[in-house]
Order: sequence, then C-alpha cells, then structure tokens
Amino acid sequence: MSSKLKTLVICPGRGTYNAAELGYLQRYHADKPALLAALDRQRQALGQPRLSELDGAERYSMAQHSRGDNASALIWACAYADFLSIDRDRYEICALTGNSMGWYIALGCSGAFGAVNSIGVDAEGPEPAFELINGMGTLMHQSLSGGQLIYPEVDSNWRPIPGGREQLDTLTEQINAEPDCELYLSIRLGGLRVFGGNEAALKRLQDELTPEQDRYPMRLYNHAAFHTPLMQDNAAQGRQQFPPDRLQPPTIPLIDGRGSCWSPLSSDTDALWRYTLDHQVVQPYDFTAAVQVAVREYAPERIVLLGPGATLGGAVAQSLIQIGWNGWRSKQDFIESQQREPYLLSLGIESQRVLVIK
Repeated sequence: MSSKLKTLVICPGRGTYNAAELGYLQRYHADKPALLAALDRQRQALGQPRLSELDGAERYSMAQHSRGDNASALIWACAYADFLSIDRDRYEICALTGNSMGWYIALGCSGAFGAVNSIGVDAEGPEPAFELINGMGTLMHQSLSGGQLIYPEVDSNWRPIPGGREQLDTLTEQINAEPDCELYLSIRLGGLRVFGGNEAALKRLQDELTPEQDRYPMRLYNHAAFHTPLMQDNAAQGRQQFPPDRLQPPTIPLIDGRGSCWSPLSSDTDALWRYTLDHQVVQPYDFTAAVQVAVREYAPERIVLLGPGATLGGAVAQSLIQIGWNGWRSKQDFIESQQREPYLLSLGIESQRVLVIK
C-alpha cells in the first residue's frame, strides 16, 4: 500500500494576488528561472509587461496588478509553479479543481494542454495553457463588461443564515426585472454568493443589501461580470482564438464548475472545449459543488490549495461544512480540526506550505 497521501489540488481564481503576495514568484520560485523566462518572452511578444517586472515591483499597484491582463497571468504563474513544487513522494494528486479562472489553471496542471514536466517549459507544456489564460484575461480587461459583488449566505461562524439564500434569489429576480438592470448569480463560493451584473443592477443591489460582518456587500475592483450572459461576446472571441484541437484528455481527473468529472480515460475533448469556452464563461460557476463532488468522488486525505494567497481557504471549508465533511458543522469545528491535524493545506500560508513543498 502506498504511503503517499491522496490529495485534491485546488487552483485559485482572480483576486488572490494582492499587496501581500507581491514578490511571490521571487520568494518561492527563484529555482524556476526557465519557467519565468518563457512566460516573460510570451508576454513581451504581445507587448505586455513581463511577469518578473510586475512581481518585482517596489510597490503593489491596484490599477496595474489587479487588471485582468496582468492579474490572470501573475496568478497562473504563481499557481502553476506551486503545483510543480508539490512533493510527489509524499502527496499523490488524485484530482484537480479550481474556482472560476482556477478552472483554466486546473486544465494546465492536469496535462490537458500537454505533458507537465518538472521544469514547466515545453512547447506542449505550460505555454498553451498560459496563452489561454493570458488571452482570456486580456479579453476580459479590454471589455470589462459589468462587475461583481460578494455577499454572505452564512453568519460569522459559517452557519447558514435562515432564509438568506431564498431572500437573495428573490432580490436577484426583482432587480433583474427592473428597466436597464441585468443581475445574475455568478459564483457559488462556499458560504458566499458572487453576483455578476451591469452597473445599474449592482448599484441597486448595493442599495438593497443590509451590511454584514463589517465587510459586505463587497464590490470587486477590476472584475467583469464573469460567468453571466454578459460575457457572451468574450466567450465567442475566446472560441475564435483558441481552437479545440489545443486540448487533449487530462492525465489527472478534473472537476468543473458544475461538479462534473472529466476523467483521463473518457473525456471528450470537443465537449471539454465547449464547456471551457462557452458554458463556464456565461453560466454560473458552482465552486461549492466542485469541492463537494471532489471529496465525495475521490476521498482525498488532504486538500492542497495552490497560491498565491489563501483567501479561498474559507470558501473550501464552508463548502465542506455544508455536507458535514469530517464531522465539521461550523467554523469552530474546522479551526479545531486544523489545529489537531491540518486537512486543508494552503500554500499561501507559510506554516502549511512547508508541509507540502519538496
């Protein structure tokens, strides 16, 4: 019997490279100069700032670092380099999933664009995946259609707010029926709901929502209305730029934003392409379902959350609390369990990172 720990790897989405993450590539991945050089060359060819320049800046700039064409590429590079650094003598990766943009990262890590090697530089390795994620991030930045707003469906102890989900459903329908307003569910994110909509609808939503937990409602800066019908044009442009023959069956099972599984032996690459550049761009992304299906189907002994950042950890834990995973029923249950023996390991947290990286 293998002594390796079966591990689910979760890839982060937008909003995870912030001021605290500035220099992430330099701090943790100076041993991968060939990878960064290859990505810098690809960016330079497109007339975009090099990742080494962005990551090595003296100060974090919200306007520069969070814009779609830069943020997507930075997060991809950090997450992919983290993936390459996982100690495979201790952790056996049984499945991959991700949140929103993290789906593209999961595709790249799974080998759906070609073999993943220890260096990460190969004409059939990370560069086609990087082309997709950099290209879609650029399309989103150029159009920046609508925006996103976050609001909780759980209280501060991560227990469901009675009637909270139903009230938000009703409010969404009411605002969406108003003139010039388009408002949709964008992402189910554990105990949080991410709304996507046009500016008129988001303003109405902010006016109607009661402040919660000293943070919400929270508008997301430089985010478009991802995973809503407002992204139809972006999806169409993406399909034109990235043909289906770039994909191949993954070598590691994938769980998408519906909770559907893509296995190495039975994946239809045309269907995978259509999902990636049509459905998940314009339909809600159910990260909660992805996490729940992943643990039920693959029964991982550990979950590893790739960096940068660790903001997705709460949503992962909340998703598991909803199904009573490991007996967790609240935030306190999760914290106490983590203190005894960490089950969720975030590579953006130094004390947990050292347990995973070779």
